[in-house]
Amino acid sequence: MDTASVLAVCRVHQLLSDPGSVGVTAIDKRPVAGPVKVHRLGLHGDIQASRVHHGGEDQALYAYSQDDADFWAAELGRDLPPGIFGENLRVAGISATDAIIGERWKIGLDVEVEVTSPRTPCATFQRRMHEQHWAKRFGDAGRVGTYLRVVRVGSIQADDHIHRIFVPTHGVTIGKWFSDPTLGDMEALRDADADGEIRLQPEYQQEFEKLQRRLGV
Repeated sequence: MDTASVLAVCRVHQLLSDPGSVGVTAIDKRPVAGPVKVHRLGLHGDIQASRVHHGGEDQALYAYSQDDADFWAAELGRDLPPGIFGENLRVAGISATDAIIGERWKIGLDVEVEVTSPRTPCATFQRRMHEQHWAKRFGDAGRVGTYLRVVRVGSIQADDHIHRIFVPTHGVTIGKWFSDPTLGDMEALRDADADGEIRLQPEYQQEFEKLQRRLGV
């Protein structure tokens, strides 16, 4: 198995005008050289224009895997450099989408992060990519990447190694919960949260209720 590592650390390059409710977007992320401090709310110097739908401690960082980027590069027939998906971390040797909800990674010497929730593609992302029906295509493919909670602050940079230091036993991955959630998955997550094995963000309760309504429970 290849050693997992950070290929690029990306933060906002410039705010772009956007017809959405905020009027601007910070989705234009680009790689930065050298070490970058990581705080509880994300990378030093990075921002989220819409904190209603992005950011906060449970979505402090967004990680996307090179394997998934390669898939889309082949599908779209163009280069997709780090940051194009709005990600803060382009990673290799580890799947952000196949990560277990609540698993923890150590990045570099001191940063520790926790896998929290899948990225849901939005209209701003669609406009960013300039691809027809992009949000639906991205969601249907299920290669969504993961948001991360910062458990231990520090500094990170490109080429830092990533080590999985804790993997919960419930087995529900980011991709499974996004693409094909079941009542069994819901109960497994609830139990893991109740037992203190993981800490689900509050939005999961809303997702549980939506799933139950959809399945008529």
